[in-house]
Amino acid sequence: MKKIAFVTLIILLIDQASKFYIKTNFQYGESIPVMGLDWFRMTFVENPGMAYGFHFGGLLGKYFLVIVRLFLIGGMIYLFMKWKKQGITTNYLLIPMAMIFAGAIGNLIDGMFYGMIFDSGTVYDESVNRWIEYGGVSQIVPFGEGYSSFMKGCVVDMLHFPLIDWTVPESWPLLGGKQIEFFKYIFNVADAAISVGAALLLIFRKKAFPNGLDF
Repeated sequence: MKKIAFVTLIILLIDQASKFYIKTNFQYGESIPVMGLDWFRMTFVENPGMAYGFHFGGLLGKYFLVIVRLFLIGGMIYLFMKWKKQGITTNYLLIPMAMIFAGAIGNLIDGMFYGMIFDSGTVYDESVNRWIEYGGVSQIVPFGEGYSSFMKGCVVDMLHFPLIDWTVPESWPLLGGKQIEFFKYIFNVADAAISVGAALLLIFRKKAFPNGLDF
């Protein structure tokens, strides 16, 4: 389906280009405002797990997520081929699904290959059972000569929207001195594509699935 391929390609290009730029130009943790806006920042972090920085289980958890993403992508390809045979062409279904598809592929690429093509990145330290961040700007290296190995790379995140960033006055009881930030999660284009695609499917579910779900 041409529209699925087109949407997927555009999102993947934007996602990977933004990740390459951030990783090769930013120090880990570096944060700058976009167009002078304090509530829209480019903040470089990495995560070994799911969208918006969630992760679990160390390396085993990471391998599990890679396998889940592979099954998800394979299942979506099956659905796309099935819908093609059925002649389904509605944009209410295909465009959001293509967005989710592209987002899953985008984050899968990071996790599978970034450790093999960049000279530095976040790694899992078994001696302390945690992921250790690095501080340097990365460089692209020949394939296989990176900081880690296959399936041990981390997802690059950079989109940060701290709409509220406020420190509670010390004089306030219980909450005094506490920092309140909304929206604190840092994510990437792939995460956004998945979230927006899922939201569109929910909003337009009656038009996307006029006869109910058919998998």
